[in-house]
Amino acid sequence: MKPKPEPVEDLSEWSSVITAQQGWFDFRFKEIWGARDLIKLLVLRDFTASCKQTILGPFWFFVPPIFTALVYMIAFGRIAKVTTPGTAQYLFYFAGVILWSYFSASLVRTSSTFNTNKELFGKVYFPRLVMPISVLITNLINFAFQFALFAILFVPAWYFGAPAHPNWRIVVLPVLIFQMAALGFGAGCIASALTTRYRDMALAVTFGTQLMMFVSCVVTPLEKVPPDYRWLFILNPMVPIIESFRYAFLGTGVIQLWQLVLSFCMSMVILVVGLIMFTRVQRTVMDTA
Repeated sequence: MKPKPEPVEDLSEWSSVITAQQGWFDFRFKEIWGARDLIKLLVLRDFTASCKQTILGPFWFFVPPIFTALVYMIAFGRIAKVTTPGTAQYLFYFAGVILWSYFSASLVRTSSTFNTNKELFGKVYFPRLVMPISVLITNLINFAFQFALFAILFVPAWYFGAPAHPNWRIVVLPVLIFQMAALGFGAGCIASALTTRYRDMALAVTFGTQLMMFVSCVVTPLEKVPPDYRWLFILNPMVPIIESFRYAFLGTGVIQLWQLVLSFCMSMVILVVGLIMFTRVQRTVMDTA
């Protein structure tokens, strides 16, 4: 007697069906969009947590970049005699600090996604990319506050004759922010995937990010880098972003179009690789966490 075929379950009655990942590029963007309310809650949680039980509250968005820029101005501008041709030193350093802070915070916090949320991942299902996306948006809010402070410092200085020359290239600011977010998100996802197998990767990311700042033109203009070594700096995708931002608002820098295109392409490659690695690792993360 032939065995009876097993009945096929009718999935049409269910509002959502969880299935295994299919293919390298199965990023499940529709599921992520469906979890947008969860993303809002996570962003609100992180934003309020940063202000609760603090004396200065929201002013902590401004204190770190202000004092960091002052320290750089004293250490590199006054003591090391690193000049910033064609612009005021405090605007030069503050611009570099707020851009680097957004990128580094996105990278470091995204890199610890699996380790810091492994208990939550083991209890309930939701798109795992929700966590790094919420981090990215929270850091974007912080950047918005810091950029507003930069504008508050910039406008009076420019009006009263400080060496700053804003130009039409300010229109590329949204592209620079998007690229910076994509770069931090992609690099963070790569580090997060590697951290599940190599625990010391978390320490390497924090330490490496601090060192990388010194080769990202945060404290030194690209034009001050010797021409023989300048190509090494250009291979760092953050360098054209920072240099373009300064060129747009301060009118100083040696950035060229091909450098911007190269930086953008590298950022997109890192983003796609990060998404692939993150989605591949998330299936087995609870076995290795």
